Amino acid sequence: MPGQGGRAIRRFAPVLVIVALIALAYGLGLHHYIAFETLIRNRAAIDHLIAQNSVAAVAGYVALYVAVVSLSLPGGAILTVVGGFLFGPVVGGIAAVLGALAGATVVFLIARSAAGEWLTRRAGPFAAKFAEGFCADAFSYLLFLRLVPFPFWLVNLVPALFGVRLSTYVAATALGILPGTVAFAVFGAGLGSVITAQEAQYNACLAAGRADCSVDFDLSHVLTPAMIGALVAVGVLSLVPAIAWRIWGRKLNAGVPSKRI
Repeated sequence: MPGQGGRAIRRFAPVLVIVALIALAYGLGLHHYIAFETLIRNRAAIDHLIAQNSVAAVAGYVALYVAVVSLSLPGGAILTVVGGFLFGPVVGGIAAVLGALAGATVVFLIARSAAGEWLTRRAGPFAAKFAEGFCADAFSYLLFLRLVPFPFWLVNLVPALFGVRLSTYVAATALGILPGTVAFAVFGAGLGSVITAQEAQYNACLAAGRADCSVDFDLSHVLTPAMIGALVAVGVLSLVPAIAWRIWGRKLNAGVPSKRI
């Protein structure tokens, strides 16, 4: 029917727009600019902007973070480290949390309004049962997914497909991304001497007329096994309330006699 076709187009239009923007961003190679090399190349201009209007600089950083997360571009960890370096661990950490949370919420709302119910209905009984279990303890499960290093873009979509409430999604996301964001922002705040050394080396390479100049910095320095293990441990602990509640609920249900008609 024409009416149903029009409603379907309106429902999926936001998804199509996001997909088109993602394709455009990757086609233009914008994801390559989310790198420490970009920071070093534009260090003077960025420092000047922050000195002239720090509020506008922080707002621009948050807007950039929202765009990166909304378009599911790689580089969220780099942006968080850069935020800590540019604005300090407190302001940089808060700005990174706000940007990541806003971007994740945009993806969640678009996916939920456009395709969540439609995909759940067509996914079969197993998916429906999984969705029921997920929603029963949505906060704990989502908190676990945020704390453990799962792909950020995937965790933005899964709750939307299973009908998680917006308030639960926002609260669990904000709490779940906090430990990792703080760690990355604190790490970035201590990179002053490292960035200065890399900048001097990069500028010297350019002055020598070389074409292979690059920034030698690896995020594996912050993503240590100890840090990943700590995040996984915290994530597992976040599931304890959900598991305990399920076990306790089953015991209570087992002790309640069934009604006979």
